[in-house]
Amino acid sequence: MAKATNHKDTYQATAVLLIFLGALYLLDRWLNFGSLGLPWLMRKDMMLLYAAVIFLWFKSDKSVGIILAGLWLIQNIGLVVSLLGQVSSFLLPAALLLAGILLYFFSSR
Repeated sequence: MAKATNHKDTYQATAVLLIFLGALYLLDRWLNFGSLGLPWLMRKDMMLLYAAVIFLWFKSDKSVGIILAGLWLIQNIGLVVSLLGQVSSFLLPAALLLAGILLYFFSSR
């Protein structure tokens, strides 16, 4: 027999993400984040980070959030490297190792 799965937390995380993105777009229409010096709030890659944080917060299975955060990190490695300076040559391999270890840990539970 197939085990019944409860997707309530997935639906909840998706709902919160949609509400957050809708509110963010409305705020941008009213306030124009670009004119406030905050154009990065509306960048497409930031949407991936918002989704990662929301899925990590609301889902009991953290794998989706970890994957989204890992994708954001890989897409923005240049930004992260510039912020960290000297340790930049170790950042990507360390991030990949950490993501792999976390995924392995959560998959074996």
